[in-house]
Amino acid sequence: MRWLSYRIFTTLGWRVEGDLPDLPKMVIIGAPHTSNWDFFHFLAVIQHFHINVNFLGKHTLFKWPFGFMFRKVGGIPVDRRKAGGVVEQVRNAFAERDRMILVIAPEGTRDAADSWKPGFVRIASGADVPVVFAGVDSTRKTIFISEPHWVGDDEVGFMDRVRAFYADKNGMRPDKKGPVRLADEPVS
Repeated sequence: MRWLSYRIFTTLGWRVEGDLPDLPKMVIIGAPHTSNWDFFHFLAVIQHFHINVNFLGKHTLFKWPFGFMFRKVGGIPVDRRKAGGVVEQVRNAFAERDRMILVIAPEGTRDAADSWKPGFVRIASGADVPVVFAGVDSTRKTIFISEPHWVGDDEVGFMDRVRAFYADKNGMRPDKKGPVRLADEPVS
């Protein structure tokens, strides 16, 4: 599926601009997430870089008979009811592994969202791993990859870098692109 997605991606004139850092652990955020086609772009990009990635899934997906399959393709089960929440569970997953590339769509929906879910910032900060921005731009048929960024102590400055990167990325459905703002971030 990855190979086929990549072949279709390149045949249709799409390309990838930028390189992934050679780091053992990172969070990659993908946005704007405005279409079901974003999944095929995701598959094409991981084929382009020949990497294995992880993603989060509801813990009930990881039970028999499909649990093995979801784990095999990089799924990490999370239980939203569990004490400590999803962020703590994912931080622990980073601590338990030598290598981990976690891919997250912070908008959490393909429709225009009023804000992004802040989990990726909390995960990266707590696990002390960088965030790499991946931006879909249909007008240029390009997936843009940023250099790594650490959240550090200045979350506002970090989010300003996120906003600057995504300012000119239109997604597959530009009309569904929402603002780049965390749900718990003050509106300026």
